[in-house]
Amino acid sequence: MLQVGLSLPRSPGGAAGGFPVAKPDDNTGSRQEMFGSSPVTIVITSEADTWDIDASSCLGCGQFVDWDRMPDPEQQAYIPRDILSKPPKELKKLAREGYWAASRSLRAQVYHQLIQQVTCRLVTPDALVYRDVASRLFGKLSVSSHPLPEFLEGCSMPTYCLNLEGVTALKKILICIGNLFPDITYSPILPSLVALLLHYSEDEAQCFENISRLIASNAPHTSYIDQSFLAHQASCMTFGDLANKHCPAAHKLIASTSENVFEVYSEWLSWLFHDLPFNYAIRVFDVYLLEGQKVLYRIALALLKQYRLSVTSAELEGTDIKADLQAFVQNIAEHVTVDKLLERAFGIRLFSRKEIWLLQMANRKALMERGITMVQSRQSFHLAVDMQNFSSSIVTAQEMRIVWSWIPERFSLFPPLLLFSTSEDGCSLQRFYACCEGYEPTVLLIKTTEGEVCGAFLSSDWSERKKSGATSGFFGTGECFVFTVRPETERYEWVFIKKPELAKAVPRSRQRSPSPSPASLLSSSPGGRGTSSNHLAVPTPQRKGRLSPFLAIRHFLLPSKTASMFMSGSREGIIIGGGGGQALSLDANLLWGHTEHCETFDNPPLCQENFKVQLLEVWGFQNA
Repeated sequence: MLQVGLSLPRSPGGAAGGFPVAKPDDNTGSRQEMFGSSPVTIVITSEADTWDIDASSCLGCGQFVDWDRMPDPEQQAYIPRDILSKPPKELKKLAREGYWAASRSLRAQVYHQLIQQVTCRLVTPDALVYRDVASRLFGKLSVSSHPLPEFLEGCSMPTYCLNLEGVTALKKILICIGNLFPDITYSPILPSLVALLLHYSEDEAQCFENISRLIASNAPHTSYIDQSFLAHQASCMTFGDLANKHCPAAHKLIASTSENVFEVYSEWLSWLFHDLPFNYAIRVFDVYLLEGQKVLYRIALALLKQYRLSVTSAELEGTDIKADLQAFVQNIAEHVTVDKLLERAFGIRLFSRKEIWLLQMANRKALMERGITMVQSRQSFHLAVDMQNFSSSIVTAQEMRIVWSWIPERFSLFPPLLLFSTSEDGCSLQRFYACCEGYEPTVLLIKTTEGEVCGAFLSSDWSERKKSGATSGFFGTGECFVFTVRPETERYEWVFIKKPELAKAVPRSRQRSPSPSPASLLSSSPGGRGTSSNHLAVPTPQRKGRLSPFLAIRHFLLPSKTASMFMSGSREGIIIGGGGGQALSLDANLLWGHTEHCETFDNPPLCQENFKVQLLEVWGFQNA
């Protein structure tokens, strides 16, 4: 770790001076308090810490670049005059295909004009503001040192292919950002973005103006740069959720070899803007400017998928998987070309930007409820399943940790809490409801008399069943899933997670169609199954002011209502998963059950189709 400051030339007399106190005729005001903080600790590359500042204007593109370190010589390409007048869809296609990678001047022009089109706050510092602030901060030759902003504490600062002048400019811009954006408290991605922009900026002022617009962006459901520890942690949790859903093989591998899965996923932005080689990172930046943070999730998921293809469980035994992943990304060129990586990234079908935004907001809310808003060690609050003290009659602590790794990040922050157990509370459905109501979400675990173990993660409170009136209706969200633990460990999610192309976003003006009613009766016999009803259960309108849940059915135009039948409860029994069958159904005595394929989860039978319950437990989340 190095103590890093902004070191300026000594005064002509040779003595090192502090930042000067403004004289009465300086017209600048006193800056003592602004400059009085001590240097911050930051991990950086091995360039010299002492550097000179040239306060004169910087002319011409490429002055900040060490051309000997650039991976490929730049090639000139024909630049159509109307390139930026093309529709957004066509621009995205050009960026994804690396159209402006062949010309440095084209990329510089595109970057500047694209960023100028970003909608941002009315008062956003521009190039003129930078020149004024920089001249006041760095224009006195008697100044000896200046610390980097506190929001960079503990953050890495890649310099890519910048020369010493470029590294100086990078630090100057970051210091000015710290002065002009006092609300930024934590932003590990910011140094990398400034460094990348500097490769294609005419001067420091243009680079500062462009990064300021990304910081001040206020487009709906769109974010470029996280600016607090809370926002950064929520982004990491969101990536964990997406990896859980879109990279199940990699997630399973990491969960089985790492004690703290989130600690691995918390490095996802560093993979992109610290570990990737420059020629990969700049291609990521190309699409990021056009498509925002969602594209970063895509590319990080593609890296995770590629990593899974290159390693085996046996190879990872006893390995620091976090460090192994970092080394893999740093040497990505040995495994896949940048074009192939992007092709695979855009082949991953994520949900809409709004849905991802909803998930991120839900994760922020969960962190705030836990009081996790300031920089702190994740270790102390993420390992929710205590291996020493956890006790269940159905699963081991290790098995529960695997189940917990499947649960959305905002809930897995909280340790499990036993709500109901047939061994303690008896085989009563009414007792089941009484113990579980008021808790959301819950995990249902079932052990059959044959020793098989299966269950479900249920996103909604069981009291929702009362809102359908006399009709027994389905409720819940697309975060529900069913799973098996023994003899095999497997999870089956909502069918639209694997095939999001089947569902389209619902226009704002259109209301969601009501859900179909589940089977109204469940027999107490082993093979008991009801028949489908034609009644429709209309959902209760959302409470005003409540955050719309992630993967709520009303956000999608579904081709089949039977593919969104998550959970249902009545006096006759409970059903989990519907449409062409029921993933799990239990009778009123919680003794007999049935399992089969259903359209909602596209699952096989979770155990023997007709089974007898030996034990049943329901787990909630402490303080959730």
